[in-house]
Amino acid sequence: MIDVSEILPKGSFKAPSDRVVLDHDHRLRRRIVLHTKAGHEIRLNEAKTVQLRDGDGLKLSDGRVVLVEAEPEVLLEIHAHNLAELVRIAWHLGNRHLPTQLLGDKIRIRYDHVIAHMVEGLGGHAHRIEAAFDPEGGAYEGGGGHGHHHHD
Repeated sequence: MIDVSEILPKGSFKAPSDRVVLDHDHRLRRRIVLHTKAGHEIRLNEAKTVQLRDGDGLKLSDGRVVLVEAEPEVLLEIHAHNLAELVRIAWHLGNRHLPTQLLGDKIRIRYDHVIAHMVEGLGGHAHRIEAAFDPEGGAYEGGGGHGHHHHD
């Protein structure tokens, strides 16, 4: 097993040698053994919980880089007639502490039929989809919104 020595932000590396495909819960970790698509085991062992984002790289102690890919999950994609309505819906989602992905003119959350009904009641539209889920980090996460630090 080989250790992750650094987490590289999307676009800061070239030619990954392998990849891991992980759902959101497996990309929000402090310690975990990951299995790459090529069948290797790599170990993430951070001092604090990190949020791995789709497209990030895991630099291994031997210099290779493993690409992080977000595994598609069952989600609700939420639209509204206008921005004010979408902001109101976003407030209600935040009030329920739901992990939320903001995409400009739409919002994604994990599928929940009760929340879909609430969104419709607020005048929005909620559609079930399968897609990568990459929600916003917490307000107290630190690290400039990316949710992790970089090693020297």
